[in-house]
Amino acid sequence: MRRARRGVGCAAWIVAVLIAGVVAWGLLRGRPQDLPWTPLDLGRPVGMFTGRKLTALTDDFAQCRRLLDRAGVRYEPLAPVREGASCGYDDGVRMGVGRALEIPYRPANLGVACPVAAALAMWEWNVVAPAARRHYGERVTAIEHFGSYNCRRMYGRDAGSWSEHSTADAVDIAAFRLSDGRRVSVVGDWTGDAADRAFLREVRDGACDLFATVLSPDYNAAHRDHFHLDQARRGTMGGRACR
Repeated sequence: MRRARRGVGCAAWIVAVLIAGVVAWGLLRGRPQDLPWTPLDLGRPVGMFTGRKLTALTDDFAQCRRLLDRAGVRYEPLAPVREGASCGYDDGVRMGVGRALEIPYRPANLGVACPVAAALAMWEWNVVAPAARRHYGERVTAIEHFGSYNCRRMYGRDAGSWSEHSTADAVDIAAFRLSDGRRVSVVGDWTGDAADRAFLREVRDGACDLFATVLSPDYNAAHRDHFHLDQARRGTMGGRACR
């Protein structure tokens, strides 16, 4: 028993030291986005806890809308949708033109749950646009998608867990259009030339800091042609998945 208590005490001490280190790191660097208790600001760079704060917006549609408004994101609130006991949403927004970067979605009129919209905006500003400049010297003029809301279970099965698409908490990204006319797609360029491979992996990895789940061709064949991005809630610890 004494040995067990000593082990628990040691583990608690290690956790306390790690938390203190994170706090000191965030304070010293002047990066409030690296602290778990500071308010989320979509206009700040991505921090250590940004992704979890975005996912937490699932429980607060009003706050999510305030954050979109403050960041200058153009959107239209959608009427609530209900399909049976497991499908539908109350926090849907139709994406418009993003702040400053003006990256439209194709097809147009993409409707997603508000936390997904907030994460997409930060992904455009902090990840997608800089990656395109770095690898191609070009702007992203459109992001192509396969949609968001779909009342179905995971992988379209007849039984099992419901997909995050069933509540509009997910979106599937297929390709990126560049200002020189080039189209970089997940299905066509994941194993393409060096610049395309690097760009697609960079935008995938950057999404992992903003979404609860990011699935790509590295995960399985079902995702060979798109990135699945969602804001799934996974208990109090806020588990994340990035493949």
